[in-house]
Amino acid sequence: MRTIRRQVVVTGAVAALALGLSACGGAEDTADQGEQGGGQDQASSSAPPSSSGNGGMNAGMTTADDVFGPGCSQVPTDPNDEGSVQGMVDDPVGTAASNNPLLTKLTAAVKAAGLVDTLNKQDANYTVFAPADPAFEAIPADQLDALLNDPEKKDDLTKTLTFHVVPERMDAAGLVEAGSVESVEGGDVKIGGTADAPTVNGAKVLCGNVPTANATVFVIDEVLQPGKQ
Repeated sequence: MRTIRRQVVVTGAVAALALGLSACGGAEDTADQGEQGGGQDQASSSAPPSSSGNGGMNAGMTTADDVFGPGCSQVPTDPNDEGSVQGMVDDPVGTAASNNPLLTKLTAAVKAAGLVDTLNKQDANYTVFAPADPAFEAIPADQLDALLNDPEKKDDLTKTLTFHVVPERMDAAGLVEAGSVESVEGGDVKIGGTADAPTVNGAKVLCGNVPTANATVFVIDEVLQPGKQ
């Protein structure tokens, strides 16, 4: 997480961890919103744009104005902060996630799996379902420690992380329209709910449509498990 051929804390052949068509209204509307003071706070409470999820060079790409979800309020609001929505826009997803205060444990997992370079490929296009820190805290401590630190568990860690990545940029509307997407790991990820409140294999989206240089990110409240729907 086979419709993927319609995309956080993922290597080589398995590819990456760590969000429809061009964002609401086009460049002219975006400029008008900027003049009127529309920013992250407005975006966090607004519904995401409509998208077919395919077609055109901007398919699946979003802007800071398209970000939504209750967890977005926990993201820094200073645009000069690299962990803010605005700060993440220009960085590839591996770097962007490492600056986000919601994703410190995901970042540690990506580093442990050796997937940072894969996630940071400038010519890649990903959709990343990024578990927030509390999602990792729900895993028993001994299991999580083994997953992150036992070399024999590295393949399992990589498989889990790449189940959170789709090798195509998709926004919330495109994901919901698809209903199911194929992950880099190979398993299908089921998308439910609505474009303004989607679910990912049952997990809730805390902050969605987050743009980075090479991915669209959805911060979710669970760590997804391959083979489990």
